[in-house]
Amino acid sequence: MSTIAITGAGIVSAIGVGKSATLAALRSVASGIGPRRYLHSTHDEFPLGEVKLSDSEMKQRLGITAEPTTRTALMGMLAMDEALDQARLLRGADGARVALISGTTVGGMDKSERYYLDFLAGDSRNAYIDTHDCGATTQMIADRYGFFTLATSISTACSSAANAFVLGANLLRAGMADIAVVGGSECLSKFHLNGFNSLMILDREPCRPFDATRAGLNLGEGAAYLVLETEETALRRGATPLATLSGYGNACDAFHQTATSPEGNGAFLAMSKALKMARLKPADIDYVNAHGTATPNNDATESQALIRLFGKELPPVSSTKGMTGHTTSASGSVEATICLLALQEQLVPVNCGFGGNAMPDGIRPATDPVPPRKLRHVMCNSFGFGGNDTSLIISKL
Repeated sequence: MSTIAITGAGIVSAIGVGKSATLAALRSVASGIGPRRYLHSTHDEFPLGEVKLSDSEMKQRLGITAEPTTRTALMGMLAMDEALDQARLLRGADGARVALISGTTVGGMDKSERYYLDFLAGDSRNAYIDTHDCGATTQMIADRYGFFTLATSISTACSSAANAFVLGANLLRAGMADIAVVGGSECLSKFHLNGFNSLMILDREPCRPFDATRAGLNLGEGAAYLVLETEETALRRGATPLATLSGYGNACDAFHQTATSPEGNGAFLAMSKALKMARLKPADIDYVNAHGTATPNNDATESQALIRLFGKELPPVSSTKGMTGHTTSASGSVEATICLLALQEQLVPVNCGFGGNAMPDGIRPATDPVPPRKLRHVMCNSFGFGGNDTSLIISKL
């Protein structure tokens, strides 16, 4: 089986724009969650993990003057610029077949919900109708660069960006692409916020993953993309491999529309499949970036799945959603990029928000950034509504 190398990564989230800012926030445990600033909503009671740039500021950074644009696409372009630059692709692909696989669920909903009454009453802002769906966001990002030979979207809720890795790696191994740029982008929207509020799983305080006092999640937004290619392609292009995508697994427990099964069956199967592909044992995993949403259901069932899999050899586990908020469809790539930084810098991202209140029969998350041993293999979990669960394993070269 071909080795899949990661040759570039770019990230935008509430804790910073770019990998350097993200790493600085991880080191200082600086949360990006705070009061609403950019989202048009009356719900000021819920803290959010917003990217600290307005749409106009992002457009200025990107040199974009044309309309229509959407926040999801703008964040995606910022992250994409950084990833392609590191992978030596920003100036073109020199004829390589480059696939873009992007995860999103909100797509351009932020603009269509804002201008909906304009559509109905004044027949204005109609250009934004075409930007509403998920595929339009992916196409807007792809059009900026002009060299993608395939562009497709994945929408499996909170596992969307993680599943982009699965499809991208499979395209490479099937010989259907030379390079796959994978990840996701997701902005906040009123529909988004109101939907999670209707499920009664939002916390009015900063969220506390894996804490016994947890009361729900904080929504966030962001984007991250990583460049995947076979090791042979990377060396031929002169790109520098940063790490490898050594394993991945997807499973669905189909227990409930939004909740996971009490035993965490889907999570357990996804992690087990990823280990099998990577030819690793549970004891080989040195850190787990958990899905860790801070909802009562997720943290309890993910704990059970982790305990089933690792037993007494549980490595450091943390959720970084206490810093970024839950970036939903982008979370898989946002957190995979954080895992890549953890490997490169040999640090454990601590579980921001944990107050020392251990969960009954649950895991106790990591609060020490110093790993107990050298990080060689890290696991990244992303679990979506409907039980669509995906685990990735990123390994040092």
